[in-house]
Amino acid sequence: MMIPCPFCGARGSAEFATVGSKPPPRPAPDAPPEAWHDYVNLRDNPAGLHDELWQHVHGCRQWLVVTRDTRNHAIAAVKAARA
Repeated sequence: MMIPCPFCGARGSAEFATVGSKPPPRPAPDAPPEAWHDYVNLRDNPAGLHDELWQHVHGCRQWLVVTRDTRNHAIAAVKAARA
């Protein structure tokens, strides 16, 4: 998969690392086991366009917001995470 870095141009995905989507809020330490189960195991799995946070670790080291189609990995947009 090629990612068009706005600073370096198109680069292979091996140059990047992703942290994915923002995680859900962590349950309180005394939350019931069901809440911990949901926190650890149940995550959104969107089909279609989805914004993800990536870092160009083997390039400019910039953080990027990549809009990717989760059905086919097509990149729809890339922008700098800082505004």
